[in-house]
Amino acid sequence: MSDEERQRRGKLETLRKKGGAFPNDFRRDAFAAELREKYGEHPELLADKKIRVKVAGRMMSRRVMGKAAFADIRDASGRIQLFLQRDALPSGVYDGEFKQYDIGDILAAEGELFHTKSGELSVRADALRLLTKSLRPLPEKYHGLSDAELKYRRRYLDLIMSEDARGVFVMRAKTVEYLREFMRAHKFLEVETPMMHPIPGGAVARPFITHHNALDMQLYLRIAPELYLKRLLVGGFERVFELGRIFRNEGVSTRHNPEFTMLEFYQAYADYRDFMDMSEEMLRGLCAELHGAPEFTYQKKRIDLAPPFARITLRESLLREHAELDDAKLADKNFLAKYAANLGVEVKPEDGAGKLQLEIFEKTVEEKLQNPTFITEYPVEVSPLSRRNDDNPEVSDRFELFIAGREIANGFSELNDPDDQAERFRAQQKAATGGDKDAMHFDADYIRALEYGMPPAAGEGIGIDRLIMLFTDSPSIRDVLLFPHMRPEGGRAE
Repeated sequence: MSDEERQRRGKLETLRKKGGAFPNDFRRDAFAAELREKYGEHPELLADKKIRVKVAGRMMSRRVMGKAAFADIRDASGRIQLFLQRDALPSGVYDGEFKQYDIGDILAAEGELFHTKSGELSVRADALRLLTKSLRPLPEKYHGLSDAELKYRRRYLDLIMSEDARGVFVMRAKTVEYLREFMRAHKFLEVETPMMHPIPGGAVARPFITHHNALDMQLYLRIAPELYLKRLLVGGFERVFELGRIFRNEGVSTRHNPEFTMLEFYQAYADYRDFMDMSEEMLRGLCAELHGAPEFTYQKKRIDLAPPFARITLRESLLREHAELDDAKLADKNFLAKYAANLGVEVKPEDGAGKLQLEIFEKTVEEKLQNPTFITEYPVEVSPLSRRNDDNPEVSDRFELFIAGREIANGFSELNDPDDQAERFRAQQKAATGGDKDAMHFDADYIRALEYGMPPAAGEGIGIDRLIMLFTDSPSIRDVLLFPHMRPEGGRAE
């Protein structure tokens, strides 16, 4: 414990003896931002009026000048300045209490609004109280938290010190609000499906495993809500969406977190082309809502969402990137295996031509898709829930949307043929037997649901965290997660 922490704890003990530690009877009636918006640029509104306010917030700075002082406090909306005079406050408050307060303490103040000579909106306080004693000193104001890992581990401290950090999560909240309103405006019903599944399904991913004691059964945290949402299509809900958490027991990186947020939605009597159009409309509108125009800058690169998004097939993207490839080679598993291995891809014996095409694409093409681009016609081999293309049964009616070199959305025309779906589940089972830990399980109840009849439909999933990364110009997914998963600190003292 530092000397300063000991001093702060000593002040707290004094408060405890007086019976005044951590009160909870103050009720404010004004927020800083509202006051600044209404009166900040309009001193005439205060000229002949005595407007009293009650404000509260964390003291971030102060300037003591003998018998008077200024202190800045910040609430959830912003900053407001307090003007404190010894003779305007109750006896002993200024010299005996205020001068003992520390930066980081949470204060309450009452008084009249006025503008200083420099034009700063302030509260001329005639009542001042300490609501919460801060026992740890804040980082130095002008440096804040420079250690990125510390920002993620102690997000509360990052939020105290950084207006930019707070802005990211305000924008995140606005994004979620916009997406919900967009879906409702398009007549989608918001639903909630289970987060613990008896069978992991809806994605090719490794699940987290848990155990239900009362039922004595193994359960899996959901890797996707897809199969439950499509059961609702069978049940007659023709437009549904869910916005919630997904869990995948996979790596941690600047683009991946084992717990993330996904928007998934499904519509009967629509196909993947309809959802590409809808995705463009959604993202343009969201960008305009957040930035005032359908364009933004990500990592110094301007991204314009106004023009129609590019649409090319996976095959076309590979042929463009690799002059030595042609249609015959793209169908030759042995050639692709060697080609992929030379690129550093880990090739497995069970990988077919379609899987290898995708591996080569992800290794060489994906990161180059900076402007909004839909990649379509993914191989059926890597699309176990997608409808086959009518003209080419080797590919699916599927797309993925890429912006700034990363996947933002995945959508497709849904496979509603129960026999075809059962066959693909069996193929996934075979892959699992061969060692593929991400392969899907056979979901007999889902097949039974399809046998009752699911209307032709389209579905899509959008990764919210990556979307927020783009619109907040954040290089790491950890920057847009309030509490990202981290390795243990190793038991070091706090």
